Amino acid sequence: MKQKVAALALVIVLLVVALMKISDVVHDRQNYRQIAIQSIAQSLAGSQTLTGPLIHRACTEEWDTTNASKEVRSERREFVLAAAPASLTLQGTSKLEPRARGLHATQAFNLKASLVAEWTDLEALKPVPEHTGSRMNCGQPLLMMAVSDARGIRHASVKIGEQLLALKPGTFYGNYPRGVHAPLSPALLQAVPLQAQLELELVGTESISVVPLGGDTRVQLSSNWPHPSFSGQFLPVDRKVTPEGFEASWRVSSLASTAQQDVTQRDAAKRRGTCPPYESSVNSSCVETLSVTFVDPSNTYALSDRATKYGLLFIGLTFLAVGMFEFMKSLRVHPIQYLLVGAAMSMFFLLLVSLSEHMPFEGAYAIASAACVVLMTYYASHMLGHWSRGLPFGLGIVTLYGMLFVLLRMEQTALLLGAVALFAVLAAVMMLTRRVDWYARFKQPESVKAAG
Repeated sequence: MKQKVAALALVIVLLVVALMKISDVVHDRQNYRQIAIQSIAQSLAGSQTLTGPLIHRACTEEWDTTNASKEVRSERREFVLAAAPASLTLQGTSKLEPRARGLHATQAFNLKASLVAEWTDLEALKPVPEHTGSRMNCGQPLLMMAVSDARGIRHASVKIGEQLLALKPGTFYGNYPRGVHAPLSPALLQAVPLQAQLELELVGTESISVVPLGGDTRVQLSSNWPHPSFSGQFLPVDRKVTPEGFEASWRVSSLASTAQQDVTQRDAAKRRGTCPPYESSVNSSCVETLSVTFVDPSNTYALSDRATKYGLLFIGLTFLAVGMFEFMKSLRVHPIQYLLVGAAMSMFFLLLVSLSEHMPFEGAYAIASAACVVLMTYYASHMLGHWSRGLPFGLGIVTLYGMLFVLLRMEQTALLLGAVALFAVLAAVMMLTRRVDWYARFKQPESVKAAG
């Protein structure tokens, strides 16, 4: 008896090692997938964050100072003035399509957005001298729109009134260098309130973020993607998600956000100290955003990884079932037979990972589980001595795989379902063994040995 217990302990150790190796394979495949996604982003464009429109101008102030030896020396400071819009409206539609590297794919989006920004005054662009008698000099104001990855810009145009402005690459604005800008003439600056209309076509991968730069920011986004994840510091005030896609709208006031100050004052977030953990990093600056991430439900590696974590539990339950048959029917099952049953259970997880790379997860799960159920039912019928014992064993394995599939699909209630299932198994074992005389059972081998 002690030798068999030791042998079964060794079998369990070997199966644990096998499950760990399979888990390593899953993690390696996940890493390969992430590398493929990064490769696609490097070739196309990555996640996109929109900042603007914003008007800014570079200024210098020069003044004369006299030192102790009465020498006159000229000093100079450079600074940038920026004016955020009083209101900002964005309406955008994104269409997603898969882009693949080998077996691995991600979703690339094509965003067509229309932005309307309005400035009620431009007082923020008027320089204020810090030194008496200084000489002020400011460059031409620039209207800019920043994006986090300028390679994704397919088209951009801007109009002020009926005048179409010529856009140029870059923003010339501190921590937000990527994007487009247009020089503004003095005549346009005098037309207050000033309204700019910008049309933008932008491609990227994984997510879209918008900085709520206006005093009152309103954003409406729609897409053909039915699996959005809304994040950032502001959730939609209204959203609708259907199998055909989603629609969402946000409204953010500058009273509730520091984004306007952080962008116009450039280093305001850094001066406040380290970035709070909930804030996003946009071009090395801490700034609040509203975001949509296009979640890919076909990421089967995450599901496979979760399934593998249940591997030891499922092997343990299977061994419990074999042990119950062995104990209740006075059978003798060799530790090698336990090892083969456990190996078949472990092989299921490897089959699941490999098959899910070539077909939908549901189909891969069905094929892998069906193959293992047929194999173990056939083997158990001979191991336990008859089909009448092998078939109930196979039905139990079917129940285990069915329960695992439900646990994988119902992530929010997985703990509850798992706890209820384990309680049911424990109750079943207790009911089946409620009349067993355990002392007599364990003494029986000693009496047989003495008789021999």
